[in-house]
Amino acid sequence: MRELINETSFDSRVLTGIPVVLAVVDAGSFIGAGNALGLTQSGVSRAIQRLEQRLGVRLFERNAKVMRLTDIGKQFCQEIAPLISRLQEVAAETTHSARAVRGRLRVNIDPTFARLLLVPRIQAFLDAYPDLQIELMIRDDLGDLIAEGFDVAVRFGEPQPSSLIVRRLFQVPVLTCASPKYLRRHGRPKSPNDLARDQHECLLFRDPVKRTPFPWEFHKANKVITVPVRGRLIVNDALTHLEACMRVWEWLRSSN
Repeated sequence: MRELINETSFDSRVLTGIPVVLAVVDAGSFIGAGNALGLTQSGVSRAIQRLEQRLGVRLFERNAKVMRLTDIGKQFCQEIAPLISRLQEVAAETTHSARAVRGRLRVNIDPTFARLLLVPRIQAFLDAYPDLQIELMIRDDLGDLIAEGFDVAVRFGEPQPSSLIVRRLFQVPVLTCASPKYLRRHGRPKSPNDLARDQHECLLFRDPVKRTPFPWEFHKANKVITVPVRGRLIVNDALTHLEACMRVWEWLRSSN
């Protein structure tokens, strides 16, 4: 049984010669086929000879004046040409399918990024990829992306060490802000360390990983100053953070 299988097994090297045969038929000469395939005339001739040896038949009658298909060569080309054409179609369809954007994309996304940057642009993205469905999960914690079936996540800040592939999209500056009313009442700090004084009360933003407020850091050149600020309000959403900066402090101070 093993000997029978070996004798009747297909010689895959035959496939390398088929495009050369078809190119010769299309061009009408070995020289034309060589130009189309980037081969020399002798290279085309050798490829045809190897194919004929593997098939055990002559595909072309050729001499100094004549080059034409034999009867069995004509039959071979008539039967093989549609198969090669179909292979090319399958390859093109596969390439198109691989490049096409379709299916469902599950995104774990930071609330602030979703509201300020993504949502205003999401319709244009959906219009560009009509076969794509997007599922947005708005949350402040990353969680386990693999276990929960997420394809991608978008977050601010330095990523934690992990096996995930991380790419920076852009850099966002962090500004220290206060409402005009707050500054009129409590004074404008002249240096970052002034924020540690008793008359100042700062908004704190929760680190979703450590579950504690982020420290207040000020960067100048290569120097980093960490200020031990005080604050009674801790939030985990940047939009709420901004709204509180503009509105809440007067109420907090007046309630003391």
